[in-house]
Amino acid sequence: MRSIQRRLSLGLISVMVIVGLVLAQTSLWLFEMGLQRYLEAGLRNDSENLLVALVRGPQGLQLDERLLSPAYQRPFSGHYFRIDFADSHWRSRSLWDQELPRLERPGLESNLQLGPEGQQLLVLRSDYRRLGQSISISVAQDYTPVRESFQRMQQIGLGLGLAGLLLILLLQRLTVRRALRPLEKAREQIAQLQQGQRSQLDDQVPIELEPLVTQINHLLAHTEDSLKRSRNALGNLGHARKTPWAVLLNLTSSEQLDAHPQLRQVLKDQLEQVRLRLNRELNRARLAGDALPGALFDCDAELPGLLATLNMIHGEHLHLSYVAPSGLQLPWDREDLLELLGNLLDNACKWADAEVRLSVIETAQAYELNVEDDGPGIPQDQRDQVISRGTRLDEQTDGHGLGLGIVRDIVDSWGGQLLLQESEWGGLKVTIDLPKR
Repeated sequence: MRSIQRRLSLGLISVMVIVGLVLAQTSLWLFEMGLQRYLEAGLRNDSENLLVALVRGPQGLQLDERLLSPAYQRPFSGHYFRIDFADSHWRSRSLWDQELPRLERPGLESNLQLGPEGQQLLVLRSDYRRLGQSISISVAQDYTPVRESFQRMQQIGLGLGLAGLLLILLLQRLTVRRALRPLEKAREQIAQLQQGQRSQLDDQVPIELEPLVTQINHLLAHTEDSLKRSRNALGNLGHARKTPWAVLLNLTSSEQLDAHPQLRQVLKDQLEQVRLRLNRELNRARLAGDALPGALFDCDAELPGLLATLNMIHGEHLHLSYVAPSGLQLPWDREDLLELLGNLLDNACKWADAEVRLSVIETAQAYELNVEDDGPGIPQDQRDQVISRGTRLDEQTDGHGLGLGIVRDIVDSWGGQLLLQESEWGGLKVTIDLPKR
């Protein structure tokens, strides 16, 4: 069970049921004991009245019926008595032809006795000495109506208890949901972090969440600082290699190698391979980490300037355009997207005759980037070869390469897909599918 709310609900139900049952049973038991003590007092009073009704007659002791309660005269009235002497006993007319069992010891019998017509009797025995004789008087009262009332009370109490439990659970659910709302808000903010819509979590949270939010913000700040330092270090390394690289290239053009043209060519080729490999590894190292928290690429702000720059480089004869939803912000690093789109658009401009178009489409699950031109395109049988790592189509034409190396690395690091298709103008259409974060 992973839900905190479900755990709290189950725990509350268990506690409420256990405590409710214990309290209900204890309350009913105490109430019944109190009621029995009250009825015992009444039975003791009836027993004393029967003792007073015993008078001396012509034939010895006799019972003055004028002093008896009418309930003892009415059959099965629920009020009964039994008077035991040394060698005989009397019983009330209300017993009719039934007998009231004699208790073994004086006092209120803890167990109910079976009476006429299935009645449950509460019986009290009292021992006296009257007119020189030992007398035992047992009086009984029908306890069945009381038991039935207790059962109805239990049913009503159970119904009220269930209704109260449901009400408490509803209130508890609302309370817990309200109490957990800051956690849900924090989760939404973390999702916004992943989507690049913010760089920090709000610190206006309940006291219980302040340490967690503080630690997350500290971790985000530390990560951002580490990424910045890493990228700065990679940039410094890239600049630092340029001077010795230029020295080595100049050495290949020295007069000392004029007599060794083959050696010069080998050195140039090897240096170029090293340069390409270093550039590739530096780019891969830069792309090894995700974008900084809160990084966004604003299409409305960035794309017009990028297209204008490429138009200035490649000439005004090209018509560069883009189509993107208004206000669209892509949740990736600005520099990475500029490099990705810059490479694709630069290659399209090199090969296009007059038209280059960039389109950005947002779907429910991904972003689709399309760069298409009206150039010669790439034959179908050569597209897979172009996408494969380490392959170039421009080995015969210097500076007019497809430049897919860094593009492929960026797309791979973001978990996207790169496809080469034919554009509507007959040229090349490069499609990149980037899943939403």
